[in-house]
Amino acid sequence: MKFELFDLERNQSLFENEVDYNLSESGVHPLKISEILTDDEQRELLNKNLYYGYTNGTPELRQRVADMYGDTFSIENVLITSGSAEANFLSIMTQLESGDEIIYMVPNYLQIYHLARSFGIIVKSLPLHQELGWQWDVDELKSIVTPKTKMIVVCNPNNPTGALMNPEVMDGVIEVARETGCWVLSDEVYRGAELDGVECRSFAGATDKTIVNAGLSKAYSLPGLRLGWTVGSETYINRAWSFHDFTVINVAYLSDWVASKILEYSRRRKILDRTKDHLNHNLNMLCDWAEHVPALTITRPEAAAITFAKLNIPMSSEEFVFNLRDNFSVLLTAGKWHGMEGFVRFGYGTPEEYVRSGLDRVSDFCKKY
Repeated sequence: MKFELFDLERNQSLFENEVDYNLSESGVHPLKISEILTDDEQRELLNKNLYYGYTNGTPELRQRVADMYGDTFSIENVLITSGSAEANFLSIMTQLESGDEIIYMVPNYLQIYHLARSFGIIVKSLPLHQELGWQWDVDELKSIVTPKTKMIVVCNPNNPTGALMNPEVMDGVIEVARETGCWVLSDEVYRGAELDGVECRSFAGATDKTIVNAGLSKAYSLPGLRLGWTVGSETYINRAWSFHDFTVINVAYLSDWVASKILEYSRRRKILDRTKDHLNHNLNMLCDWAEHVPALTITRPEAAAITFAKLNIPMSSEEFVFNLRDNFSVLLTAGKWHGMEGFVRFGYGTPEEYVRSGLDRVSDFCKKY
């Protein structure tokens, strides 16, 4: 089987550790173990035997995750995965066959796009419209649904725009899914990074055929744990678990243990409050900076540590990113890698001075080119 190249991940992997300023990162600057565990817990961690652990995640952790989605969810509705990336992979592997159709939100993180096409699945891209506040046109969605449509795939909050799906559009997506009997797959890894501090409505439980995937890498500032989850019906979770046996078997025992501690409600809220304060501070700085850079137009996002900036110069997104990288040692991601040309994505979740210094070089680049 020939897999398509995942341009975004390949370019980040090759250069994110080589440039002076990596503004391609879409999460919040990582926390330290000492910042999230008490002294007693740190000592306990050091004395843990490194077991395999529960292959579907410990009951304690699955309960913590279930609690985030309301009283109707139990541990039977949760599978712990190696990041949200594995959760996405399992969703495609378990529910789709070659020749099926999916409707895919763009711009987006194109993992599922490339993966599905590599498996012979027909991917019909449906664009978000900037003039609608980076929303779908529900009538447009209805017009491209066919009897072959097996899944509607969304990312909310959206990567790379930072937009939140408005309630009317969400209701429209759910209505289409119910009428057609297709799956809804919602990547919600940025939920918890809303700039107003209010977690957005989740798709979880919207239909019997709804899958929600998320994890600790973005809003929770803990990418090194590689800890994710998938939430759905018991039937779906059992099927995903059976495929999980063929991938990583189980997540790292220590990651599961740490996650079960920090997802206790009061600690979870403390982390997310930190995220909100940090992102609002850096975003204000970014927007002030952008007022003096006519080569770019930045739309203020509603969530996440990213914004999708429109290019106002006759240069492709890849040309912009490659020139900036090679001549000014700053890494961004190209709109092309998110499925929409004419834009570049900025990440602003790293420390303030780091972001500011990187932006200074982007200014110099724009003045020159």
